[in-house]
Amino acid sequence: MSATLLSSARRTLRTDLPSSLVVFLVAVPLCVGIAVASGVPAELGLVTGIVGGLLTGLLPGSSLQVSGPAAGLTVLVYEAVGAYGLATLGLLVLAAGLLQVALGALRLGRWFRAISVAVIEGMLAGIGLVIIAGQLYTMADLEAPSSGLAKIAGLPGLAADILGSAPALTAFAVGTGTVALMLLWQRLPSRVRKVPGALAAVALATVVTTTFGLGIATVEVSGLLDAVQPPGLTGLGSVVDAGMIGTVLAFTLIASAESLFSAAAVDRLHDGPRTDFDKELMAQGAGNTVCGLLGALPMTAVIVRSATNVHAGARTRASRVLHGVWLLLFAVLFPAALSVIPVAALAGVLVHAGCKLLPVRRLVPLWREHRGEAVVLTATALAIVAVGMFEGVLVGLALAVLKSAWETSHTHLEVDDAAPGPVRVALTGNATFLRLPRLLAALEALPSDRPLELDLSGVRHLDQASRAALTGWAERHHEEGVPPVRLTPTP
Repeated sequence: MSATLLSSARRTLRTDLPSSLVVFLVAVPLCVGIAVASGVPAELGLVTGIVGGLLTGLLPGSSLQVSGPAAGLTVLVYEAVGAYGLATLGLLVLAAGLLQVALGALRLGRWFRAISVAVIEGMLAGIGLVIIAGQLYTMADLEAPSSGLAKIAGLPGLAADILGSAPALTAFAVGTGTVALMLLWQRLPSRVRKVPGALAAVALATVVTTTFGLGIATVEVSGLLDAVQPPGLTGLGSVVDAGMIGTVLAFTLIASAESLFSAAAVDRLHDGPRTDFDKELMAQGAGNTVCGLLGALPMTAVIVRSATNVHAGARTRASRVLHGVWLLLFAVLFPAALSVIPVAALAGVLVHAGCKLLPVRRLVPLWREHRGEAVVLTATALAIVAVGMFEGVLVGLALAVLKSAWETSHTHLEVDDAAPGPVRVALTGNATFLRLPRLLAALEALPSDRPLELDLSGVRHLDQASRAALTGWAERHHEEGVPPVRLTPTP
């Protein structure tokens, strides 16, 4: 028996050890870049990646997806840090993590899959637009405006500032070169692509910046232990603030939805055990709870790292746990390596990640096949850019509900006008207030000088507004001096 276990362990190491190294190399620039873009110390991105590997990686749920800081929460974290301060970030993440654990324990994880895909894609698209617009300023070592609309409106001025400043032009050239190399990397032979494109691009930008002494901004390093800021009791008094509650709910909704959608996508990439969505939600909640206690960034399951893990040949959860080990060793043994990385290069990585969040190829086919879904997606994205993350998601959810209500409230009116008898009208479907104007217009167009029989037996649902309107129409018809309308059954 021991020989069998030893053989199995060896097979696992042969596949999962190399996979963990590949995921680690992908995770390093993303963890650091997302932290810098979120307005927090770079080390906190690594802390979240470490917790995602060592803790969430060990817990049941999904066996192969990898967790860590995600670009999808960058904008929300940046706004939260700006509004409440870095010291309060841990409190917000802690509350979101505990809420995730509670939702998973109540077996509500599977219900997150019921959220409209158009809302999720619109949310990610809106985040992508804000990330791209904001990081273009960072690529030039310039301060970005605070709101999404201001970022986009200021792009012409940004171009002028870049062309008029040699340091800004140099930094922007480094960031642009980073994006260009990442795009080119995808076309290189598979042997070369074993090294992640983001890592290669950031490494080359670092070498060029250091070798030629370009003098552009690099990552500020404070040390792993100094960067960790457990939430203090001073923030507890303001936890009832409406804005903070909204931020916690937004963290919970976005992190949970993105993680569970990622789990469903990863399940399609491999033949191993399927995800238990309730357990996975609890695992993500446990990870965010610990991240909150450490004052780190919130975590989600990340599809890029998860897909990389599967494609690299991972078989068990050992790969994602080991990737957390490598992140921990890197953060402890080589912290000074972060201080030579140009901020412009990391901004280029985030611009590339933001572009991946835009459903460019999907939008046109979606418009042709499901225009309602395309409208919800686009409206959600634009609302996030114009108003904010939480408000934009609420707009998307409201539109998705209205779209579903509209599509399910189909009614059909069949008229049998066999003179000289009564006009028989059969109404079928779901009669709701959304279709009421059209329904009343059709009824009022019927002959007013003959008896009418309205058969409602085929109506599956009749809401109160439609019930009152039909009764009122029948009474008005009778008051005009014609035979009364016969309603069967009586509404």
